[in-house]
Amino acid sequence: MKFVLEGDISKPFLEPILISLVFWYFLMTPLIDYKPAKIIIRMPNWIGDLVMATPILTDVRKALPNAHITAMCRTPICDLLKEDLDIDELFCFSKVNSFERRSEQRDIIEKIRRGNYDLGILLTHSFSSAWLFWRGNVKRRLGYRGNCRNLLLTDKIDLPANVRQQHLVNTYKMLLSPMGIPVSETRPRLFLKDKELEEARALLKKLGISPDARLIGINPGAAYGSAKCWLPERFRGVTEKLLKLDNVQIVYFGDATTLPLVQEICQGLPVTNLAGLTTLRELACLIKLCNVILTNDSGPMHLAAAVGTSLVALFGSTNEIATGPYKTGTVIHKHVDCSPCYKRVCPIDFRCMKRIETDEVYEALVKNLNKKPYVEKTLEKNRA
Repeated sequence: MKFVLEGDISKPFLEPILISLVFWYFLMTPLIDYKPAKIIIRMPNWIGDLVMATPILTDVRKALPNAHITAMCRTPICDLLKEDLDIDELFCFSKVNSFERRSEQRDIIEKIRRGNYDLGILLTHSFSSAWLFWRGNVKRRLGYRGNCRNLLLTDKIDLPANVRQQHLVNTYKMLLSPMGIPVSETRPRLFLKDKELEEARALLKKLGISPDARLIGINPGAAYGSAKCWLPERFRGVTEKLLKLDNVQIVYFGDATTLPLVQEICQGLPVTNLAGLTTLRELACLIKLCNVILTNDSGPMHLAAAVGTSLVALFGSTNEIATGPYKTGTVIHKHVDCSPCYKRVCPIDFRCMKRIETDEVYEALVKNLNKKPYVEKTLEKNRA
């Protein structure tokens, strides 16, 4: 910011004072009356959390239709937002490692500075994300208090007292209250191009899956840890039962990390194993083409909810009230006395998952096979 000063007044003396006055003007103006021209929204770092945060993009766009909105997100999950119709720009960056920390952070900060953002919305709770916005000269910085970052935020609110007793989608939405944006009914969503869906159909056909088949997708892994995962032998057991149904074909999903697990489950079964072979956008398209998905609490579970595919979700160590599929799907959770524990690995007898029986999961899948998805065709618009 530059100032033109007349007369004998000392510019070096007054310029920092004037800058401070402008800063305090912005700070004291209620955010509800502030009209930012350029907004940057820091998206969460996990696939599921990113998907659950997509309603924020829609709600901010509806409230400020003329604003330039940038979504800032880590690679590779930023690919999920590539065709998003509610943003003007996608700011992808890599996780900063310790070896090149200074130079990489300098590049990120410089890119934020060049954006000249009037408002930054932090959907992450870390100190580092607030620090980057502060160093990047984002004029107003909105986020939840905590993690020693309060002084870096110009606008801050407390996390809800009952944060684990409400859905994370609503927790994200409540952060917009200082902007005068009420908690909406907006669902998580993803924008998939018609061309991408056609390519996914062609892949399935190439793999021998009939376009007329009732396609069941199964995701037996979870990035957070094994405590979220149903037993491999029970995934295999329910697969064997499903294969006896008429006109049913099954495709297994997973990433490179869960590939050995998926190979173990699928060995000798007439199913298609795509673990480690798809990009995130390809995965989203393939999930959309399924009639139903069986999944642990995981990123693919939220992808299924966002693209409108019927799903059966198995919960044990986590809380479906806070992170379950948003207003859709069938959740099976036995609510044992130690659940939710939020541990990555079960330290005792894994009772939360062992009490979920194969027959119960099979019956839930059969019931969901012919459910009509809620997502409208408008989510598949081809943006030229």
